[in-house]
Amino acid sequence: MLFFLHAFLLFSYLKAENTGCRMMGDPKYPLLSMDGDITIGAILPIHTKETLPSFDLKKKPQPLSCSSVSPRDFRLAQTMIFAIHEINKNETLLPNVSVGYKIYDSCGSRMSSVSAIMALMNGHEIAEEERCNGQTPIHAVIGETESATTIILSRTTGPFKIPVISHSSACECLSNRKDYPSFFRTISSDYHQGRALALLVKHLGWTWVGAVNSDTDYGNNGMAIFLNAAEKEGICVEYSVKFYRTDYEKVQKVVKTMKQSTAKVVVGFLAFFEMSLLVEQLSIQNVTGLQLIGVVGWTTSKNLITPSTFHVMGGSLGFALRKITMQGFSDYIDKSFWKTAFPCSERDVSQDVYCSRNQDLLVLKNYTENVSEQRFSSNVYKAVYAVAYALQSLLKCKEQGCAKALKIHPQQVVEALKKVNFTVKFGDRVWFDNTGAAIANYEVVNWQQHSNGSFEFKSVGYYDGSLPTDQRFMINTENIIWAGGRLEKPRSVCTESCSPGTRKAVQKGRPVCCYDCIPCADGEISNETDSNNCMQCPEEFWSNAEKNKCVLKAVEFLSFTEMMSIVLVFFSLFGVGITALVAILFYSKKDTPIVKANNSELSFLLLFSLILCFLCSLTFIGQPTEWSCMLRHTAFGITFVLSISCVLGKTIVVLMAFKATLPGSNVMKWFGPVQQRLSVLAFTLIQVLICFLWLTISPPFPYKNIKYYKEKIILECSLGSPVGFWAVLGYIGLLALLCFILAFLARTLPDNFNEAKFITFSMLIFCAVWITFIPAYVSSPGKFTVAVEIFAILASSFGLLFCIFAPKCYIILFKTEQNTKQRLMGKKTT
Repeated sequence: MLFFLHAFLLFSYLKAENTGCRMMGDPKYPLLSMDGDITIGAILPIHTKETLPSFDLKKKPQPLSCSSVSPRDFRLAQTMIFAIHEINKNETLLPNVSVGYKIYDSCGSRMSSVSAIMALMNGHEIAEEERCNGQTPIHAVIGETESATTIILSRTTGPFKIPVISHSSACECLSNRKDYPSFFRTISSDYHQGRALALLVKHLGWTWVGAVNSDTDYGNNGMAIFLNAAEKEGICVEYSVKFYRTDYEKVQKVVKTMKQSTAKVVVGFLAFFEMSLLVEQLSIQNVTGLQLIGVVGWTTSKNLITPSTFHVMGGSLGFALRKITMQGFSDYIDKSFWKTAFPCSERDVSQDVYCSRNQDLLVLKNYTENVSEQRFSSNVYKAVYAVAYALQSLLKCKEQGCAKALKIHPQQVVEALKKVNFTVKFGDRVWFDNTGAAIANYEVVNWQQHSNGSFEFKSVGYYDGSLPTDQRFMINTENIIWAGGRLEKPRSVCTESCSPGTRKAVQKGRPVCCYDCIPCADGEISNETDSNNCMQCPEEFWSNAEKNKCVLKAVEFLSFTEMMSIVLVFFSLFGVGITALVAILFYSKKDTPIVKANNSELSFLLLFSLILCFLCSLTFIGQPTEWSCMLRHTAFGITFVLSISCVLGKTIVVLMAFKATLPGSNVMKWFGPVQQRLSVLAFTLIQVLICFLWLTISPPFPYKNIKYYKEKIILECSLGSPVGFWAVLGYIGLLALLCFILAFLARTLPDNFNEAKFITFSMLIFCAVWITFIPAYVSSPGKFTVAVEIFAILASSFGLLFCIFAPKCYIILFKTEQNTKQRLMGKKTT
C-alpha cells in the first residue's frame, strides 16, 4: 500500500514539474514601478486606511480599497526613486547596470501587506509558457515602515533568502538573526532608544513616570527595554498601559488612567497611528500639563500638530532621527518625479485607468513640507545605496563596467550586505552590525511654538551610540520649553526628595520611589539628598542638630568655670582658711593648758595635713593631664594618711596618758614625742610606698571615655591599676577604722575634757563619708564622679577639723575659765 502511495506522489510531482506556472486570483500591481536589469522592491503604507468590501458569497469579492494618503510615506517612495535615479546616473557605482523598482502600497494594513509581499516575490505578469524556476524577480526589498508588518515581511521572505532592509522598523525583536537571518535596517534597534529614554528621564530628575505603548511587537518590546533600563536607573513607573489602533474603547481607558495618575511625565513608546489616536482623545478630554516623552515613531510628525492639539503636545520631548539635507532632492521632486515616475495630471484621470485609480496622489504635487529636511527619508536613501554597493561587489564592477552576465541570487545579496561600508554624500557612514542594524544616532527634539504661530522641532541634545559611554548623551535644558509653555521644568516624583539629615524608607507595597523621609538616628548623618542610609560618625565625632554633618563631640570635665567647681573651690579654700585660723589661734594660745594637754605638736601637724587635704581637692578640678592624674590620687592618699596618722597618734596618746596615771605605770616613756613622730612617719611612709608602686607599675593617665555618653567625650583620669587605687583607699580606711576603735575604747576615760570622744565622732563621720562615697563614686556619671570624690575629701576634712578642734576653739574663745589645768584634770561628777 505504501508503495502505491509513494508512486502516486512521485507521479504528481513529475506532472507538476512539467506544468506551467499559473496565477491564482487577480494580479496586484505596484503603485510605482520602473524596469531595470536589477529590481529593488518596496512596500510602504502610502495610504493609511483600508476599506474591506462586502462578502455576500454570491459574487467574486472586490479588491480592497485604500484611502487617506500619508504624505510622509509618499515622500519615502519619492526618496527611493530619487536614490535609484542617482545610482543609474552614476558612472562608477553600477556603470552599465540599470536599476529598476517596484513600490507596492500596503495601505497600513497587515492583510494588504501580505498581498504586496506575495506580489513582489512572484511578479504580476507570468506568461502561459513560462515555467516555475523558483527565482524571484526582485533582488532586495525596502520596507516596511512599522515593525509589526516588517516582521510579517521578513518571515515571508526569509525562507527564500530575500534581503529586507527597513528604514524605520526599530523593534529589538528583529535583531534575532536566527529568526530573521536576511533582515537589515538603516535605523538602530530600540534597544538603544529604550535605554536612551531612561537616561533622558534620569538626567532630567524625574523618578515617577507613566508609560503608554502600542500593543504591537514594536511597542511591547520597546517598552520592555525602557522599563528594564528605568528600573536600573532608579526610575519608577506608576502605570504601564497599552492599546492598539483599532481599540477605541481602550484608548479612552488609557486617557482616563493618565488623568487620574500623579505622574506628570508620560513616556509614549507609540507608533504614529496610535499616537494620533491618543492625541485626539487627550485633546477631546482637555488633558493638559503632561510632559510627553516620545520616540522616533512620532516625535517629528507634523501631522500631529494642529492648533487644537498643540496645547496637549506643546513642550513634548523625544528622540528623533538626525535631520539630513539631501542635495538635489528638492529639484528632482519639482522637475522630474511628476513627469517620469508618476506622469499623471488632472486631464489624465478620466482617460487612464492607473491615473484614475491613484488620483488622490495628485494632491501631493504641491506638498513641499519636509523636502529639504529629511529624517526617515535619509534611511530609505541609505538602504537603496546599501543594495547598490552590495551589487557592485557581486557584479565585480570596474570602470569598464559590471559583469551583467553573472546570475545574482538573493542569498548572495544578503552576504554582500553584511560587508558593505560606505559613506553617503551627506556625510553619514553606512554599515550594519552583527544584528543587521545601524549604529544609534538620535537628536533630542523639543516641540516649540514661535511668536508668529509656527511650530518647530527644536534640537536640544543628542544621543550617539558610537561615542564612549560617558559622552553618548547630552541635553541642553536651557533651550527647552516645557509642557504647557512653561520655562520651569515640571517635577514628577512620587515623594519629594529627602533632605540631608534624613534617609529614605520605602513604603510597604509601593514602588521604591515612594518612600518616607526618616531622620537619622543620633550619631548618624546623611549629607546627600535622597540618601538610602545614614552614615555612622567616627568615635570622637557626633551628629549636629541637622544630622547632616559630623562634629567633634563635646568634651566634658570638671572645669574651674563651672558653678559646681566654683562652689567646691570656695569650700576648699574656706576649709584652708578656717584651718589656718585654727592654727593661728592654737599658736597664739600654745601656752594655755588646753593646747598643751592635747599634744600641740600632733595638733599642728594635723592642722597642716588638713590644709593639704583641702588643697589636694583642687587637683581634681580642670582638664586631666598625665601629671595631674598622678598627682591627684597620690596627694589625696598621702595627705589623708598623714592626717589619720596624726589622729591615731593623738588617740594613742590619750590612752597612754590615762594608763600613765595608774600606780606603777611607766607606759608614757614608750610613746613619747619621738615615738609619736616616728609612728606618724611610719604610717605615712607605708602609703608613700603604695603610691610609688602604683605609679611605677601602672600609673593613672588621662582617658577619653566615649562609652558612657554617646554624644560627648568625658575626659577623666583612668586609674591605671584599680588595685593601686583601692590599696590606697583601703589603707586609709584601715587606719581610720583602727583610730575609730581606739577612740571608741577611750571614750569613757574619766577626764573632764576627754579628747577621745571628739576623735570618735570625727572618725565616725569620716568612715560614714567614705563608706557612702564608694557606691556614689561607682554610679556617678562623668564629671560628677570627680565632684563626688572632691565632696568626700572636703566632707571628711571638715569632719576632722570641726569634731577635733571646734570644742577646743570654743573653750579658748568663749570659756576661758575652763582653760585651766585644774579644770582639765578634774573628775566628772555623778
